[in-house]
Amino acid sequence: MIEIDNTLVSLDLFEKKFVCDLTACKGACCVEGDSGAPLNEDEAGILDDIYDSVKEYLTEEGRATIEKSGKYILDDFDSELVTPLNSGKECSYTIFDADGTAKCGIEKAWLEGKTYFRKPISCQLYPIRVSQVGGLDALNYHQWHVCKPACECGAKLDVKVYRFLKEPIIRKYGEAFFNELEVVDNELTKNIKS
Repeated sequence: MIEIDNTLVSLDLFEKKFVCDLTACKGACCVEGDSGAPLNEDEAGILDDIYDSVKEYLTEEGRATIEKSGKYILDDFDSELVTPLNSGKECSYTIFDADGTAKCGIEKAWLEGKTYFRKPISCQLYPIRVSQVGGLDALNYHQWHVCKPACECGAKLDVKVYRFLKEPIIRKYGEAFFNELEVVDNELTKNIKS
């Protein structure tokens, strides 16, 4: 780990390769897993604010789950706010394309100009997971079998994790932080070559 602007960054973000390949995985990260998408308190409030604009995009099962469980819940295992799951499966905000690819109903509403909020940052940053270490954000690469096609695609295209996630990294930490990641990456690359 290295520290950049009071944020700890795993070297995996510079070493691992990753590019989502939805044609191969069909959005499995929205469907598989033990809990919904992690949310911060601000995002929970945003879901309260935007739900009426988003619900028309959701599946009937998703709306029913949210009406019953709430727009977000407290995960018993991690004690963090997360999106609810439909019958222990996909996130309640998940929608499906005609070919069965899972996508985000919140993001669809955003793409159509119905809301100011794109989607939870934890979803957009994946496979980076943010945890707290000594009061600092720690950015770690989360390796998951459902993302094997993304790892293969990233290797083929030679795209590092942090570069693939430029937009959400800037969304969360700002452009100056991303520029620092590039400086670190350049230094690491020089050290490897020398």
